[in-house]
Amino acid sequence: MTHADVTADATDAGAPHEGAVLHVKGRVLVGPDEVRDELWVVGGRVSYERPRTAREITTVTGWALPGLVDAHCHVGLDAHGPVDAATAERQALADRDAGTLLIRDAGSPSDTRWIDDRDDLPRIIRAGRHIARTRRYIRNYAHEIEPADLVAYVGREARRGDGWVKLVGDWIDRDAGDLAACWPRAEVEAAIAEAHRLGARVTAHCFAEDALRDLVEAGIDCVEHATGLTEDTVPLFAERGVAIVPTLVNIATFPKMAAGGEAKFPRWSAHMRRLHERRYDTVRAAYDAGVPVFVGTDAGGSLPHGLVAAEVAELVTAGIPATDALSATTWAAREWLGRPGLTEGSPADLVVYAEDPRADVRALARPARVVVGGRIRA
Repeated sequence: MTHADVTADATDAGAPHEGAVLHVKGRVLVGPDEVRDELWVVGGRVSYERPRTAREITTVTGWALPGLVDAHCHVGLDAHGPVDAATAERQALADRDAGTLLIRDAGSPSDTRWIDDRDDLPRIIRAGRHIARTRRYIRNYAHEIEPADLVAYVGREARRGDGWVKLVGDWIDRDAGDLAACWPRAEVEAAIAEAHRLGARVTAHCFAEDALRDLVEAGIDCVEHATGLTEDTVPLFAERGVAIVPTLVNIATFPKMAAGGEAKFPRWSAHMRRLHERRYDTVRAAYDAGVPVFVGTDAGGSLPHGLVAAEVAELVTAGIPATDALSATTWAAREWLGRPGLTEGSPADLVVYAEDPRADVRALARPARVVVGGRIRA
């Protein structure tokens, strides 16, 4: 088997039609160690039993994966702040067509709940709006507050989100001319405790080194970017089971950012370049120590959507084995976020490829068919 093919009327948008059955055969990658020869989609759900009767069967052949996960993505946001619904729809469609069918939206000022009513768009797990220190983040993105208000705002976003809250853990301090932690230890401890009390997990944007120990010891669940990890903090992350989402396709922009700030903030620019230069070593050290690593692109700020395949390839470049990099956007990522993969009875959100992505993760950039809710959407 060297290619994917589609028979019956599967080339029609949204096929198979209501009441029809989708048959996926070839190699169904249920998990890293579980491969099946076929699955059936009946009523929008995965089944491994051939239906006894079917009015119409559409067959797709290839390598099937659960819909890919982008665990750091911003639908409803661009470089200037919130966007209108039409723009957010284009963003979500770009992710979907690239095979991303589950998004952890790591901070957005836009209300994108309307997407939940669309059966043709990715599923979104929202972290509410970013919570940042006053004048210490990108304009129009975050609630900008002082430490005394942190617990209240974390509680507010925990209630609004889908089980996650997003803090800005560090940003440039203009007085110091460099990256610096945003929150005192006591306030962040109380805020994380409040989120946990409300059943939400907490993640934080962190580029630099200084904020990491306090955040982890305060009980944080995840850190975004994590370029400031060192030999002192990597073991702490591993011991506490704190995940990282490296967003290497975003870290690739650090040299351009540094060049733009060179004249005004030379210390910050030099720091950003150092973080960029050791980015692959940082990610590989975390992986080797047992830190959970997941795929995220940081799309929606300055980056376009649909970059999930490029991020998986970056993890492989960093030295993570291909199967584990693949798991970081499929099986392990879905388990971490509490969403099913290709299990019996689960929603049929899957991607079919003409080539085996385990052999070469670059195949992820070439989905042959994207199935959302049991219907072929791309």
